[in-house]
Amino acid sequence: MKIVTFGEIMLRLATPGHQRFSQAVSFDTSFGGGEANVAVSLANFKLHAEYVTRLPSNDIGDSVIKELRRHDVGTSGIIRGGERLGIYFLETGSVARPGKVIYDRAGSAFAGIRPGMIDWDKVFSGADWFHWTGITPAVSEGAAQTCLEAIGAAGKNGLTVSCDLNFRKNLWKWGKSAPEVMPELVEGCDIILGNEEDAARVFGISPDTADPGFGNVKASDYLGVCKKLMEKFPKAGKIIITLRGSISADHNTWSGVLYDGTTLFEAPVYQITHIVDRVGGGDAFMAGLIYGLLTFPGNDQKALEFATAASCLKHTIHGDFNLVTVAEVEALMKGDSSGRVLR
Repeated sequence: MKIVTFGEIMLRLATPGHQRFSQAVSFDTSFGGGEANVAVSLANFKLHAEYVTRLPSNDIGDSVIKELRRHDVGTSGIIRGGERLGIYFLETGSVARPGKVIYDRAGSAFAGIRPGMIDWDKVFSGADWFHWTGITPAVSEGAAQTCLEAIGAAGKNGLTVSCDLNFRKNLWKWGKSAPEVMPELVEGCDIILGNEEDAARVFGISPDTADPGFGNVKASDYLGVCKKLMEKFPKAGKIIITLRGSISADHNTWSGVLYDGTTLFEAPVYQITHIVDRVGGGDAFMAGLIYGLLTFPGNDQKALEFATAASCLKHTIHGDFNLVTVAEVEALMKGDSSGRVLR
């Protein structure tokens, strides 16, 4: 199976430990970005993952490609151009102090992408799946138009198309809002993923009784959200909602639901009590879901449980990428959460 993802990868500059921006005299550097994170996870699960983006023709762009290849992600669809790589700064929260992200992406190589730059028929040759996120159309008008071009080409070539709604309010600054842009893009999707707040912020679809985000997230409250999303986007055969209860910056509950038009499947609830790094948790879930749907066809419950366990493990790993194996995810699914040293 060949999975193609499309979006912007950035230089990640994170304060060491739990330092504030005002304290830091150095930053830990790595690369990350929603769709790249998904591709790395899938490659780590031994699937054929190809990542498409636009990178500057300089040493930093070269370093990105080397890093992706180090994780066995295909890079043949990457185009070069523009002046700079986008950057994001990360301050990790602790206890009652939330984490903070500052974007520096204006004028990036990816922000300058335009329709016609990528030969999508060539990129999708032999591919089975295309994944994008709501971050991509938020970056620039050109990125939104290119994403729409990609979705159309993927549908024409018979690929399964998935999206993570991934609403980022600090990115939608190019003239149109997410509610104005996203519906046309999501209409072409077979699989739709969102968190407990995305549907409300992008489409105005909220649960009737839930109190999301504060440790009181109930799976059953989201059946109505799933039904409304499926009514709005009838091409979609599966709607998935990740459920995060934020007790503190260090302690979250984590679960998810999947609706197939008939049944609401529910994942176990994990207590993640000592979060190392939650950035990329949703991408780890999406990659686990793609892997599960492809590997366990007809078993949506197992696919959902694999996605939730994979994402739970991501919270223990520094950086955007979820560097876990299928065997480690399956061990957690079977209840092995002891953390004992393997010798």
